[in-house]
Amino acid sequence: MGTVSFLRENAAWLAAGFLLTLSSSYGQTFFISVFAGEIRAEFGLSHGGWGAIYALGTLGSALTMLWAGTLADRFRVRDLAMIVLPCLAVACLAMAAVPGVWALPVVIFALRLMGQGMTIHIAVVAMARWFVATRGKALSVARLGVTLGESLMPILFVALLTIFGWRSLWVLAAGMALIVLPAVLVLLRQERVPSADAEANSSLGMDARHWTRGEMLKNWLFWAMFPLILGPPTFITVLFFHQVHLAEIKEVAHLSFVALFPLYTAFSVGMMLIAGAALDRIGTARILPLMPLPIAIGFLCLGYADGIAELAIGMVLIGTTSGAQFTVIGAFWAEFYGTRNLGAIKAVATAIMVFGSAFGPALTGALIDFGLGLDRQLVMIGVFFLVTTAITFFALRRAAKHLPATGEVNVIGA
Repeated sequence: MGTVSFLRENAAWLAAGFLLTLSSSYGQTFFISVFAGEIRAEFGLSHGGWGAIYALGTLGSALTMLWAGTLADRFRVRDLAMIVLPCLAVACLAMAAVPGVWALPVVIFALRLMGQGMTIHIAVVAMARWFVATRGKALSVARLGVTLGESLMPILFVALLTIFGWRSLWVLAAGMALIVLPAVLVLLRQERVPSADAEANSSLGMDARHWTRGEMLKNWLFWAMFPLILGPPTFITVLFFHQVHLAEIKEVAHLSFVALFPLYTAFSVGMMLIAGAALDRIGTARILPLMPLPIAIGFLCLGYADGIAELAIGMVLIGTTSGAQFTVIGAFWAEFYGTRNLGAIKAVATAIMVFGSAFGPALTGALIDFGLGLDRQLVMIGVFFLVTTAITFFALRRAAKHLPATGEVNVIGA
């Protein structure tokens, strides 16, 4: 199927996925960290203290996702959206009214669970389950919501901070989260029920079978892929979380640094679309081993950067991996472990992602407080991704031999 025909025939489902991932912005680190300076100043927090609070709330949301993520196997996306989006708006209002340090972990928990956790999770599970032959394209379109948020939200709200107080901007975020709900409900008037369509809309994983979550956790491939699953969300979160501090140590204005985010997004979108098309043709096994290389070089560039030009190169390379990662990792679970239990399996991946986004800021914030500069940490992160590249290459080379023959048909608009 041609791209134009694919988009036209599946517009409603794809648009719903896009709006859900866009709405995740208000619980994403790239958005919350826009207000890091104001939050730390108002409550007298150090980098390590703010990182620890952020980690505590985020870790709680990661653990909750192990249960909440399984709901995508039993309920319609439409029904889940009617709960998740209003809860996300309430979390934004809670941040606007947060009375003290004691309440910050609870508010962060709610923002992360409903934002980074559930809105993206239900969108990705839906795209991976509803589409088979064009799974890569579907995931790429859904990812556009995240990339648009990464590109526009930070620079928009940093600019608004010069005019409005940070608390009032969280009220604005609550309204923006709610305003998309009617559109999502309309777009998903016709939708499959996961429990009813599990057999009809399924594709098999390794050894031509559907894996359970317990079986996946005992499988060697899951643990070999763990660094690649954990690494990008952890360290891209670190980058956005410490955006104010990074701009300070590189001696560039914060607004100048966030002005690079659209560049990051442009390359993220470009690689996402390329990866989505390649995924539908050659599968994840040939693409994933290449994915960590750009981000490895990108973090090395950021670590050694001494001006805006080097920072721009680093952001471009990191954006390249970020775009591919959402699409390819999202398809990896369905391709290697099957789609019957995809919600439960993907919940583990989402929990790992959320855990990493808790662990990264806490660790790096503490290391900054102890005297290990962020620039040196960025170089160490680059080396981590170089090692991850080698592990991923050998793991997928072995695992690909167990994949079933291709030829499944797209469940929508094939």
